Amino acid sequence: MSRWIEPFLEALQAERGAADNTLKGYHRDLTDFADGHEIETAGPEDIIRYLAGLESQGLASATRARRLSSIKQLYTFAFQEGWRADNPAARIKGPKKQKTLPKTLSESDVSALLNAAAATGRTPALRARNTCLFQLLYATGLRVTELVSLPFSTVQGDPRMILIKGKGRVERMVPLSPPAKLALAAWMPLRAAELKEKGQASRFLFPSRTLGKHLSRVQFFRLVEQVAITAKLDPSQISPHILRHAFATHLLANGADLRAIQMLLGHADIATTEIYTHVLDERLKALVLEKHPLA
Repeated sequence: MSRWIEPFLEALQAERGAADNTLKGYHRDLTDFADGHEIETAGPEDIIRYLAGLESQGLASATRARRLSSIKQLYTFAFQEGWRADNPAARIKGPKKQKTLPKTLSESDVSALLNAAAATGRTPALRARNTCLFQLLYATGLRVTELVSLPFSTVQGDPRMILIKGKGRVERMVPLSPPAKLALAAWMPLRAAELKEKGQASRFLFPSRTLGKHLSRVQFFRLVEQVAITAKLDPSQISPHILRHAFATHLLANGADLRAIQMLLGHADIATTEIYTHVLDERLKALVLEKHPLA
């Protein structure tokens, strides 16, 4: 691995407050490039050949564009630090990203998932935890990492709002719906009883079996798949992020302000939030084509 990668990642974390998952993504992209190239001496032709190789492997244009973006940022950093006298990636254009609308769920699908979550789990405590996880996710639109790593202190005292630390450690406040508050109230005493029985303490709302850890992303993804099957929905079409999309789409469909949704989702740029207006446009087109008497 190039000796430049670690200092670059440290700078991203210090200067931009990059999240752990973001840093891992940069690390994967750059080590993949460094695996077959000398980063310190690579030229534009090396980068072009690398991108062509990715295309021949069948990697999506979005993946190739992201890899090029990581490489460009590394070389920009190296140029600014005086490690290189040029930026070999500066004039290389990446593949055009195909605009795809985010997948979402109907309100009836979400209701089926919430009901299935309440029935999933071997014990009352697990069923209460799973209900709380899904109710909080749909009520707040949290990213999966934000959800599973929620500190217990955030939800103490019957809160109406909870403080979330999102990407780049940017803080935002999100309100809790009545069903989410009920699910939280049901889970809290059972969580405390389980920890007491094990003789453990945890600072997380959803502790893992591993002492001091929270429920992992992988564990939650598996739970979502299990709940989708229980709800008789296609598990390949359900993910935590799709529930986040459903949260935003349903808010917009019911008259919520786009700026408010931007704040709730923690988007830095409202252009990211505006994609949900296109989702609704497509749904309206489909509605006309399916229901209009002259369609």
